[in-house]
Amino acid sequence: QVQLVESGGGLVQAGDSLSLSCAASGLTFSSLPMGWFRQAPGMERELVATISWSGASTRTADSVNGRFSISRDNAKNTLYLQMNSLTPEDTAVYYCAAGRSRGPFYYSTDFRSWGQGTQVTVSS
Repeated sequence: QVQLVESGGGLVQAGDSLSLSCAASGLTFSSLPMGWFRQAPGMERELVATISWSGASTRTADSVNGRFSISRDNAKNTLYLQMNSLTPEDTAVYYCAAGRSRGPFYYSTDFRSWGQGTQVTVSS
């Protein structure tokens, strides 16, 4: 049974930093591309950052480029998202997602397993 459990969300002020984690189980984590997505109220789900199965390649959305970074620890089956210089526009539920074995990691359709999400709220 695949489980992706996000943690680390919370309420912070604009300009603060926050680090999210996603603990994965029930899958061969080290062979799967992973990603972070977010969804704000009334908005469509948005790709935030993705990382290849090896960790050698990453992609980040233009809206967070230079502020957010994605990383993974395959020995710990854990995915991370470091978020710096947060703004109120970053307020959303953040979801962890897993793709197909050694597959692509460019679009949300490349991902097929999703966590329950963790709320990030940034006050001005």
